[in-house]
Amino acid sequence: MKSRLLLGLSAAFLIVGGALIGGYIHRVPPRSPAGEDWSSHPAVQRFRTALEIVQDNYAGDTSSSELVHSAILGALHNLDPHSSFFDRREFDEMQDEQSSRFHGIGVTINQRNGRIYVLGVGKGMPAEKTGIRYGDAIVAVDGQPTRGWTQQDILKHVRGMRGTPVDLTIERLGEAKLLSVRIIRDEVPYPSVRNHFMLRQGVGYIGLTGGFNQTTSDEVREALNDLRLKGMTSAILDLRRNPGGLFRQAVEVAETFLPRDEGIVTVRSRQGRSNQQVYYSENREPEAMPLVVLIDGESASASEIVAGAIQDRDRGLIVGEPSFGKGLVQTVFRLPAGTGLTLTTAKYFTPSGRSIQRAYAGVGYYDYYFSRYAPKGDHRPESSGDPVYTPTGRRLASGGGIEPDIAIKAPAENIRLRDACFEFARRLSSGVLTGLEQYKVVASDADYELRGTEFPVTEPVLNAFRIFLREHSDLRIPEADVAAQGDYIKRRVRAEMITAAYGIKAADQFLMESDPQAVQAVEALPRAKHLSDLARVFKPAGQTSPQTRH
Repeated sequence: MKSRLLLGLSAAFLIVGGALIGGYIHRVPPRSPAGEDWSSHPAVQRFRTALEIVQDNYAGDTSSSELVHSAILGALHNLDPHSSFFDRREFDEMQDEQSSRFHGIGVTINQRNGRIYVLGVGKGMPAEKTGIRYGDAIVAVDGQPTRGWTQQDILKHVRGMRGTPVDLTIERLGEAKLLSVRIIRDEVPYPSVRNHFMLRQGVGYIGLTGGFNQTTSDEVREALNDLRLKGMTSAILDLRRNPGGLFRQAVEVAETFLPRDEGIVTVRSRQGRSNQQVYYSENREPEAMPLVVLIDGESASASEIVAGAIQDRDRGLIVGEPSFGKGLVQTVFRLPAGTGLTLTTAKYFTPSGRSIQRAYAGVGYYDYYFSRYAPKGDHRPESSGDPVYTPTGRRLASGGGIEPDIAIKAPAENIRLRDACFEFARRLSSGVLTGLEQYKVVASDADYELRGTEFPVTEPVLNAFRIFLREHSDLRIPEADVAAQGDYIKRRVRAEMITAAYGIKAADQFLMESDPQAVQAVEALPRAKHLSDLARVFKPAGQTSPQTRH
C-alpha cells in the first residue's frame, strides 16, 4: 500500500504545501516525512519507465499530464474514496467555493431536453446587466456549439478570470435571429444559505443547501436574525443536497443551536483514541426555539456533523431520508503548479460515539458514490457493541449515515414531464402563445414577495399545454401522464412562471409549501419542542476531559 501511495505522490513531484474538509483542514507538511529521496524509490523508477514506454510506443495520442493525473487518482482511490487529486483548474474552483465566491457571469444554467438553458439570473450580476433572461438557450460559448454539453461542461466555459470576456450565442423566443452577447466576468457570490423565508406563521425556513464555506455560520445567524424579526418562533434547517465542506463551519453551525459544554464532534487520527480532539459548544446564548433538520441521501460530511450533533443531544428532530454516510476528515495539501491533494487523515464521531462512515473496503468507487445498495457501515461506538442512546433515552438506529427520526421519502420526479413543463413555460413567459399573451413576463423582479395568487394555471393554460405536447412529439409525453399528473403539471408550470418573473428563490419558496418532507417537518415541530424541553432535564454524559476541548 505504501509503495502505491508513494508512486502517486512522487508523480506530483513531492508535496510542498496544505486545510480540514468536512471536513477540510489546511496544513503545510515537510517535503518528505522521513527525509528520504523519493526520486530513487523503486516504485518511482518503475512509474517513470512505464510512462516513457507509453509515450514512445502507444498507438494513440498520449498526454503525460493526464497519465500522471490518473496515476495519482488511482493511488489515492486505492486508499479510500475521498482522498483525491485536483489539477490547477479543479483546485482553484474548490478554493473559490470554500471562499463563498467565484468569478463568472451570475446565472443558473442547466440542461433541459439535451440543450443548455438559463434557468435563473442573479440580481446585479454581469448576466443581468447584459439582458440575459430566464429561458434563453445558450447555443454557443466563445464560438463553440453547446449541443450535448452537460452542466459541468458549460460551467467550465463561462467561469474564468475576473475581468475577462465570454461571448454567448443566445436563442430567445420571440427573436427572429440569434443574439450575440459579450459578458465581462466578475465576482459572483456563492452562499451556503441559498434561501430563507417564513414557511408558515411562526415557522422560519433556512435552506443551508450550498455547502459549508467560510461564511456559512455568519449566513445562518443572519438568516435567523432576519426571520426572528418576521415573527419566527420555530425553525426548519434544510441540509438536503448539502455535500459538506469546511469542518470548522459545521462546528460553528451546530454551536448556534447547542448550549455551552454540549459535545458536537470528536476527531480521531489513525493513532487512535490517544490522539483525539473533542469539540464542545462555547455558546452561552444558543438558539432555543424548536428545531427540525431536513436531510437526504446527498447530505454528507459537514452536514452530518450538524445533524448528528442535533440528534445525539436531543436538540431537535431529524426528518427526511438517511444521509450519505461520510465520516472521514480530509486535509488539503497544496502541490506544485497550483495543483492540490485531499488526503484522509482522521475520522470524526458524533457526541455519542457513532461513526457514520459507510463501508468502502472492497467496494468499487462508482458503487460507493452512486449505488443505492452500497454498504452502509455501522453506527456502533468503536469501544463496544453496545447500543447508543440519547440523553432522553432514545435509541439511535444502526446503519451508515444519519438515520432520520421521522423517515419520509421525496416523491420521484418525472424528468421528461418536468422538462416539458419548462419548455411550455418558456413559451408562455415569452408571450408567444396565442390567447395567453397576458402571461408574458416583461422583466424579472427579485424583490417581489409572493402572495399566493401569481400565475394561476387555468383550464385554457392546460389546454394550451396539451396542444403544445401534441405539436412536440419529440418530448415523448404520453397522454396518460398528462391525465394522471394534472396537479404536478399545474404546480410545475406555476413554479417555472414564478422563476421567470421573480427568480429561483421565489420559485423554491412556492414549491416548498407542497414539499412533503417540509410539510412533515412543520408537523414535527411540537414534538421537537417537547424533546428539547425534556433534554434540558438530563445532563449530557460521557464528556471528555477539558484538555481535549477545542
